[in-house]
Amino acid sequence: MRTPSSLLSAFRPQVQERLYDFYEELRSADDLFWDRRTGAWIATGHAVVSSAASHPGLSSVRYPDIEAVPEELRPLARVLSRQMLYNDVPDHPRLRALISKAFAPRAVATLRARIVEAVDRIITGVAPAGRMDIVADLARPLPLTIICDLLDVPEADRSAVAAWSEPVAEAIGNSRLDADRNREASQSMADMLAHLRELLTRQDTPPAPGTLRATVTAQAGNTGQDLDELLANCALLLIAGHETTTHFIGNATLALLRHPDAAGQLRRRPELMPAAVEELLRYDAPVQLMLRRARHDLDLAGRKIAEGQTVLLVCGAANRDPAVFPDPHVLDFERTGSGGRHMAFGHGPHFCLGAALARLEGEIVLEALLTRLPDLRLDGTEPPRWQRSLNFRGLTRLDVAFTPASDSHTGATPADAAASGLAPAPHVGGCPVRSGAGEVAGA
Repeated sequence: MRTPSSLLSAFRPQVQERLYDFYEELRSADDLFWDRRTGAWIATGHAVVSSAASHPGLSSVRYPDIEAVPEELRPLARVLSRQMLYNDVPDHPRLRALISKAFAPRAVATLRARIVEAVDRIITGVAPAGRMDIVADLARPLPLTIICDLLDVPEADRSAVAAWSEPVAEAIGNSRLDADRNREASQSMADMLAHLRELLTRQDTPPAPGTLRATVTAQAGNTGQDLDELLANCALLLIAGHETTTHFIGNATLALLRHPDAAGQLRRRPELMPAAVEELLRYDAPVQLMLRRARHDLDLAGRKIAEGQTVLLVCGAANRDPAVFPDPHVLDFERTGSGGRHMAFGHGPHFCLGAALARLEGEIVLEALLTRLPDLRLDGTEPPRWQRSLNFRGLTRLDVAFTPASDSHTGATPADAAASGLAPAPHVGGCPVRSGAGEVAGA
């Protein structure tokens, strides 16, 4: 068995474009191997990734020793250590229960009209121009709007939330940032927490009924409830609630543009949309990694994992494992026998709390793009650009073109979109497809 390459090679731009071929090379060499450069075990096979994700001997705690973290990153590490994503039992289920009702499928279904309205206004606003950046004009503002609605964040404050989120997400997805970038991430988290504290404790404007802010505000009033803990988990929702969905919308749109037969199949058979969303999540997931740490010496897939060692679970590689997904590099909306087994939303106790919301937003966005911009196509000579991250898989921009139209779908205008908080945000290799016959960062 040959020695696999280091996972760190995925940072290279040329590898990002062929990321799943790179994963195939890693998995073919060894589905669980020690990566000397990262100082971690790398799991790429579906069986070992799914097993490790819920293994009782593996911990989700990201920073077991805060003092070992670089000084400029410690403020951020302390906040992350209070978030449900980086906790084990008994704290994880307790923290998750505080806000899980707001993300139950029935609760999420009530957001459909608001999401449809938001998508409608954005597309109406760009329709006359005949071009857009999918990331800046749609994929960023839409999920941010919806998660901020849930937390009852005032529209005037939402651009600040987006600005705070980016350096934090970068720090989470890249452990090799310099001191200045780490310091910026810590300060951004502190600014976000200060804003959330003011929002949740203000008395002049009570929370709108049914919002997550109302739920959290009620929790904050409970005797013995740690407000800092609640704030940390609200920050997690703000960041994860729009960053990952942003990436999914961009990735899914690019996949459809590179596979016009698949896009045409969805136009002809809209009933395939739920299955298509699952397949697009499998095909190019917004979250690529989960981190686990050994609580004690243990055996995993025949390897001896020592206490304290890190295991990086490469969900993106597991989603292309041919042992579970035949012809894994084929985009197949009628794929049989694999429903629910992709790892885009994680696995086990930390299965993504916002999965239902991400699916709903994805369905509504893709349906709108396919029906209202039927000749949508890639625009520009530069290839789509990926952000530099191991954890997250997302585009920094995706330029598209379509036939300009004076869209009369609604009476909305670009000015209406801006007034409603839906204005575009600041701009911050193909595989075969089977169609016709045949068949979303966990918390």
